[in-house]
Amino acid sequence: MTNFKVLVVDDEAEFASTLAERLNMRNFKTEMAYSGGQALAMVKPFSPDVVLLDLKMPDMNGLDVLDRIRAIDPTVEVIMLTGHGAATNGYDGSKIRGAFDYIMKPVEITELVEKIRHAGNRCQQSRKIVG
Repeated sequence: MTNFKVLVVDDEAEFASTLAERLNMRNFKTEMAYSGGQALAMVKPFSPDVVLLDLKMPDMNGLDVLDRIRAIDPTVEVIMLTGHGAATNGYDGSKIRGAFDYIMKPVEITELVEKIRHAGNRCQQSRKIVG
């Protein structure tokens, strides 16, 4: 099984580091970013397969970050995260803009791992096609 690279983007540092640690224990390679700007700066050098992206951050809206990630690397799959109860608005917006999926906080790790694996597989398939 492929050990996917996952960029965890959340302005709540404790949440991001706990999530990254739990994913590392499941053999994912993770990096963390605590703002939209920091995430965008990390997309090229880290080359993640999957980005876990908080919908609401102080510096940039998660959907705007999603658009910019897509412009940098359209093969990266993005799973939107939110703890703000914005399920209807955020989900519709993220699906329209091309997010792979959407998950509410608190995150159920088994469900998230499954979504990451599906997203990572799709990313790898896209990269083979793009070549």
